[in-house]
Amino acid sequence: MINRTMMQYFEWYLPENALHWKRAAAQAAALSEAGINMVWLPPAYKGAAGAASVGYDVYDMYDLGEFDQKGSAATKYGTKEEYLAAVKALQENGIEVLCDVVLNHRMGADGAERVTVTEGLGTDRNRDITGKHQITAWTKFHFPGRAGVYSDFCWNASHFSGTDWDESAKRNGIFRFDGKNWNRETDTENGNYDYLMGADLDTDNREVIQETHGWGKWYQDTVHMDGFRMDAVKHISFDFCRDWIAAMREYNAGKKELFVVGEYWSKELGKLTHYLDVTGHSLSLFDVPLHFKFLQAATSDGNFDMARLYEGTLTGADPAHAVTFVDNHDTQPGQALCSFIPAWFKPIAYALILLRAAGTPCVFYGDYYGIPHDGVAPVQGLARMIKIRERFAFGAEHLFFDDGSLVGFTREGDAEHPDSGAAVLLTDSIGGRKRMYLGERLAGRRMTDALQNVSETVEIGADGWGEFAVKGGSVSVYVTGPAWEYLYTRL
Repeated sequence: MINRTMMQYFEWYLPENALHWKRAAAQAAALSEAGINMVWLPPAYKGAAGAASVGYDVYDMYDLGEFDQKGSAATKYGTKEEYLAAVKALQENGIEVLCDVVLNHRMGADGAERVTVTEGLGTDRNRDITGKHQITAWTKFHFPGRAGVYSDFCWNASHFSGTDWDESAKRNGIFRFDGKNWNRETDTENGNYDYLMGADLDTDNREVIQETHGWGKWYQDTVHMDGFRMDAVKHISFDFCRDWIAAMREYNAGKKELFVVGEYWSKELGKLTHYLDVTGHSLSLFDVPLHFKFLQAATSDGNFDMARLYEGTLTGADPAHAVTFVDNHDTQPGQALCSFIPAWFKPIAYALILLRAAGTPCVFYGDYYGIPHDGVAPVQGLARMIKIRERFAFGAEHLFFDDGSLVGFTREGDAEHPDSGAAVLLTDSIGGRKRMYLGERLAGRRMTDALQNVSETVEIGADGWGEFAVKGGSVSVYVTGPAWEYLYTRL
C-alpha cells in the first residue's frame, strides 16, 4: 500500500518571472524524496493578464505558453516546452501530475458584440430587475496570435449564457443573455450560482460541449497528465462536469486511471455530498468544511470542542472522496476567500490530514516553502510529518476524540513496513496525557516524539496500550526508535 500525498505546487504570489516550470523540474527528485507522490500544477494556459496571470482568468486553453498573445509567449510559469518537461520530470520521479482545469468562463476577449440581455439581482439571480435590453459584451474570441493552430474554433455570444460587464454603459451587472438560462443544477447560493465571472460558458450548447471535450482530449494527448483538479465546480452544470470526466476517462481507457478532484467551495457538507451523488461519485472533493473547522478551532481560544472536529466534514462522512487541506491559494492572505489558518495551529492541522487514514491530504506550497510576499515562514515540522506519512502511517487506526481539547489517534503499522506505527496527540488548549491503544504488534517498543515537542519516551505495554504526553497548543507524533533515528538523521 502507498499513501498518496499531494502537493499544490504553487501559491498566488509566485514571482512573475516565467521560471516555475523549470523550478518544478529541478525539484522533482527532491519532492519525491520528501514523500510527495502527487503534484497539482497551476493552470498552464494563457490568461487574460498574460505573463502576470495566475491562470484562472482563462483566455486561450490551447496556448500553453507557445504563442505571442496577451503581451507574451510564455505564461507566468514559463513556456510550453518547459511545462511539458516539468510534467515529464515529475512523472519520472514517481510523482503523479494533476492539471488544473477551468471550464467555467473565458476572459480577455478579442472583440465585443451587441447582445440582448436581462439583468438579474446579484443576490438572487433567479429574479430579473430589468426587461430585455442590449449591452455591449466582450464575447468574441478568435485568438489571432494562435491563428487556428490546434483548433480553429472561435467563441461568440452564442456560446455564453451571461456576463457581468456592459462595455457601452461602462458598468457591472449580472446580465443573462436572451434565450439562455442559468444552468439548472448549480449551487443555490445567490439563488443560482451558475454565473461567477467573465463570459460564462453555456454548457447546454452543443458546440460548447463538443469543443470542451475536444480540448480535453487534445490536452491529454499533449501533456499526458495523471488527472485533473477541476476549478469552481459549484458554478458549472453538475451533469456537464460528470459527463466531461466520463469522456476524459473513456478517451484515456487502458492507459491510466485519471484521478479527479473538484473545488466545491462550501462549508455545508450536504452540498458536497449532494454533488457527489449527482455526479456518481466520479471525483473527489476538497474538504472545505474541515478547513473551516480548523479555522474555528484555531481562533476559539481553546473553547472549540475538538471531540466534534469531524462532525459535518467530508472526511467524517465520505473519507474515500475527501481531499483534505489546510490552506490554498484562495485562502492565503490577500485573496478573496482568505481564511488563513493561524501559524500556531498549522502543525496540528497537518498532523490531522497527513497521519490519519481518512482522506487524501494536499500540502500547500505556501506552507511548505513559505510565502515571501507576506512574510509567512514554512510550517514547522511539516517536512517531517510528510515523511512520517510515507514511511510509518500504516495499519489499523484508532481514534481517541473523547475530550473537548485533548484528542489523538494511533496507527498500528503493518508487516509490510516493519517499523511502522504512530501515535498522535494534540490539543488546542492546555497540555496533558492520554492513554491510547496501538495494538500488540508494537508491544514492548519504545516510542519518541518525532517533532521533539516532548522529550520523554513511551514504552508500549504488553496489552498494546501506552500513555502519551503533549504540551499546550501543540501536537506530538510518537514513532518507534528506529523510525525516530531515521527522521533525526534525515530531517
